[in-house]
Amino acid sequence: MTTCPRCHQSVDAKAVRCPHCFAVLKAYGHPGIPLYQATGKTFLCDSCRYHEDDTCTFPQRPYAKTCTMYRDKSEPVEAELKFPLYPSDMWGRFKTWCRTNKGLLLLIGLIGISILVAIR
Repeated sequence: MTTCPRCHQSVDAKAVRCPHCFAVLKAYGHPGIPLYQATGKTFLCDSCRYHEDDTCTFPQRPYAKTCTMYRDKSEPVEAELKFPLYPSDMWGRFKTWCRTNKGLLLLIGLIGISILVAIR
């Protein structure tokens, strides 16, 4: 359960609108897109990580009262990946190459089988 930023009543985490004050809680009516809202007369951009590092492209910047991309700059940054995207050992790189080039391997296999059949 979360609380509504406007009326501070407890609300279901997947609720699109607050059942008490009918404030919009999720962006575009989709329960998976959170809508961050400023309280009082403050703006979200004052405490947003994207505004601080100048990567925000939101049109209402720096006076946004609602935002879907808000990240609080006082919260720690998400942890790095626990495993590398590209394996460093030779066998891991070979498996990755085989996974991405399945069509080429299939074609080479068909050509090889055709040559074996033609020779015998």
